[in-house]
Amino acid sequence: MALLVYVSSIAVFSARIIFDLPPGHLIGVPFLLTALPLGYLIFKRRSIERPVLYYVQLGLMLASVAVVFLLDYVLAVDWRHSQWIVIPFVTLYFGGLGGMIGVAARAGQKWTIAAVIFFFATAILAFGQRVATGL
Repeated sequence: MALLVYVSSIAVFSARIIFDLPPGHLIGVPFLLTALPLGYLIFKRRSIERPVLYYVQLGLMLASVAVVFLLDYVLAVDWRHSQWIVIPFVTLYFGGLGGMIGVAARAGQKWTIAAVIFFFATAILAFGQRVATGL
């Protein structure tokens, strides 16, 4: 699950750099679809014994997906030029991405290492696409 979030984010950021795609493009749909397994894992909380932090991590990522869906796909507002929205969103998004490392850690050391590598790749591309596109 965690690697799916990272790979879909990497695809969005890479496509936005390479092809200069606008926010709200169809390339972001796989990222939005990660809401389904994230929501499922939260919904199944009673049958899956996990610490509260696990659900906080899932919730942060799910919240960031919901914000992207709402702002880019439903409202289609140009929010990336407003620091008062961008800074809280980046905090939420990276909180969720960092939490995905914790989610991956539940699957073992190899998944944790992969998640850490993908986290840094995602972070580099996120800030790289911000510099490259201004959005």
